[in-house]
Amino acid sequence: MQSEAPIAARAGVLRRLDRALGTVIAVPTAALVLVEVFVLLGGVTSRYVFHHPIIWSDELASTLFLWLAMLGSAIALHRSEHMRMTAFVGTLPPAVRLTLEVVAMVGGLTFLLLILPSSWNFAAEEIPVTTPAMQISDAWRAAALPAGFAIMIAVCAIRLLALGNWRHVGGALLASTVVVGGLYLLQPTFENLGNLNLLIFFVGGVACLVFAGVPIAFAFGLSTFAYQALTTDTPIVVVVGRIEEGISNLILLSVPLFVFLGLLIEMTGMARAMVNFLASLLAHVRGGLSYVLIGAMYLVSGISGSKAADMAAIAPALFPEMKARGSKPGELVALLAATGAQTETIPPSLVLITIGSVTGISIASLFTGGLLPGVVVGAILCVVVWRRNRREDLSHVAKAPAREIARTFVVALPAIALPFVIRAAVIEGVATATEVSTIGIAYSVLAGLLIYRKFDWRRIYPMLVETAALSGAILLIIGAATAMAWSLTQSGFSRDLASAMAGLPGGTPTFLLVSIAAFVVLGSVLEGIPAVVLFGPLLFPIAKQVGVHEVHYAMVIILAMGVGLFAPPFGVGYYAACAISKVHPDEGLKPIAGYIVALLIGLLLVAFVPWISIGFL
Repeated sequence: MQSEAPIAARAGVLRRLDRALGTVIAVPTAALVLVEVFVLLGGVTSRYVFHHPIIWSDELASTLFLWLAMLGSAIALHRSEHMRMTAFVGTLPPAVRLTLEVVAMVGGLTFLLLILPSSWNFAAEEIPVTTPAMQISDAWRAAALPAGFAIMIAVCAIRLLALGNWRHVGGALLASTVVVGGLYLLQPTFENLGNLNLLIFFVGGVACLVFAGVPIAFAFGLSTFAYQALTTDTPIVVVVGRIEEGISNLILLSVPLFVFLGLLIEMTGMARAMVNFLASLLAHVRGGLSYVLIGAMYLVSGISGSKAADMAAIAPALFPEMKARGSKPGELVALLAATGAQTETIPPSLVLITIGSVTGISIASLFTGGLLPGVVVGAILCVVVWRRNRREDLSHVAKAPAREIARTFVVALPAIALPFVIRAAVIEGVATATEVSTIGIAYSVLAGLLIYRKFDWRRIYPMLVETAALSGAILLIIGAATAMAWSLTQSGFSRDLASAMAGLPGGTPTFLLVSIAAFVVLGSVLEGIPAVVLFGPLLFPIAKQVGVHEVHYAMVIILAMGVGLFAPPFGVGYYAACAISKVHPDEGLKPIAGYIVALLIGLLLVAFVPWISIGFL
């Protein structure tokens, strides 16, 4: 008992230290989200209301954004919310699973320790650079990289110490040291292998790390670091520059704002108002609430950029009544996951924004092109719903009177108007995606306070922290994938890929089918955003070369990734839907098969009928 007391005391100290570190990171990061909103909203108001733009607002927002991204990544690591592939690890025995959890943490720690010195050098090199508007050193912005990496190292170290299982921790650290040392000793061999190194590091290395449960951002970063350090003469500080370039793209400023907007519409009751209106219209028909789910996901996706936020806003409002009518939990989670895939193209989807940032395609064109594909795929899902519910007994359900429908419509009107305002403002060129996201936040706050009278101030801080964590996880992936994509381009792989894809027999149809198959797999293993950042710059020029319109191609690969992302057994989105629905994943495996077939039929329609994507451009 005496020997156990010091261990318990040490564990208690480490837990308190871990909580304190989490608070120290979360409070300033939540404040950063708020400041970012006010700076951008102030810039929009000054430009459009007072016709006197604040010249330094975008520059300040960009500086704060890099800090938000890095501190948000640290929060995501602290909360264990970095995107990772856990389906394989979850099938293993508990002892092996624990070992791989430690290996995953050590893998992330290894990348952070290796990249930290170069990130420090990168920040030091920015000291002489002066920003044009604020006239301050750019090192204030670049310092976010080493600061963020250092904080993440502290998070990993405390977590490893807190495990208390020195056999697992020591074994993982020893294995990491042996692997790093072995790769270093093999450097002369790698230098003679040419592009075979791409298979070793970017296929074999990434696959091993991802399937071991290492967060995707760290898997990409570690593989890129190893490739550049062991097979090229490129200074690692250049890799850090590519990571920073990927995160700092001005278009991505809208990512945390749309994530926060998605949380706001749930908290203010706007999402529930839309659901109630659709339910008053359709609840009395067979499968009516399933149609409401499809329609509500379409509308809510037009406000929020986060699919998890969309599902979290819709499921609690509909599922209790659907269960009361006899719907099985597996059917509910299957349809929720399917609608998640269906609405991936609905603006302001974060995937659309990411594609615009890495390929240079007009955001307005992407927002226009994404509307109809979601309708087409939704209509095919409705066919499956009709078939499955055509014998539903609704003798106990009365049709809502016209007065009730009119009442719910009036209540929902401010919420229904918001997605149309967002799309119209971007498509008509009135405001950028970033600007319109701040307008949407202000609109939602006012609607919650003045119209719906539902605004819980106590939830604002947790929502700000959640926004920072999700945004940080997404943005670090984008940065790491940008560095990897740059490495692939520098190696000449993009030229070889272009030649191979252009030489496929069958021309455009074959290219589209190969792209669909590839992105379904990539969506299930890597999720949508990493796959887009990694392969978008490589494949979009090829699509143009074989005669596929860039907006059409964007819709095809987004829907393909959506199928992979929300399809079991590997799709992370499917497990997110299960967690939100509080349904065991096994219950949805059989019902989702029919919806996956419907999604694939809709995907093929979008792929081979280009007008669906580009008819209104």
